[in-house]
Amino acid sequence: MLGYQQFFIGVICSLSIANAAMADDDARRRMAGHPTITMQTALRLADDPAWQVRQTLARNRKTPIKILHKLARDPHQQVRIGVATNLNTDEQIFQILAQDQTLQVRSVVSRFEYVPVSALAILAGDKHPDIRLEVARNLNTTEEILSRLQHDNHAEIRQAALQALELRR
Repeated sequence: MLGYQQFFIGVICSLSIANAAMADDDARRRMAGHPTITMQTALRLADDPAWQVRQTLARNRKTPIKILHKLARDPHQQVRIGVATNLNTDEQIFQILAQDQTLQVRSVVSRFEYVPVSALAILAGDKHPDIRLEVARNLNTTEEILSRLQHDNHAEIRQAALQALELRR
C-alpha cells in the first residue's frame, strides 16, 4: 500500500512542477506580448527557451527593432514568421527573411501585404516557383519585377505576371 502512495505522491509532484512550468511560460508569453515591453525585458525574452515566448515577442509591434533583427535569425521558423508579420519590421529585416533557408518563411514574406519592394525583388529570383508565383500575385510587386517574371520558365508565373501588368495599365 505504501508503494502506491509514494507513486501517487510522485505523480502529483510531477504534475505540480509541470503546471508551474506552464504557468511560467504563460506569464513570459504575456510579458512578451505586452504593449509596454521594455528593452531589458525584450532582451531577456529574446533568448527564452520556449519558442512560443520568442514568437509572441516577434509578433509584438512594440518589440524594439534591435530585438526583431535578432529574432529574424531565430532557429525556430515560427519565430521568424512572427517577425515577418510584424508591422514594425523594417526593410533590412525583410531582406534577411526573403533569403531564409525555410520555404515557409519565404512564403509568408512573399505574401505579406506590407513587404517592401526590395524583399520582393529578392524573392522574384527565388529557386522555388511557388515563391515567385506569390511575388507575381503580390499587389506591392512593381512593374519592373513583373516584367522580369513574365519571362519565367513556369507558365503559371508568366500568366500571373502578365495579368498583374494588364491590371495596372
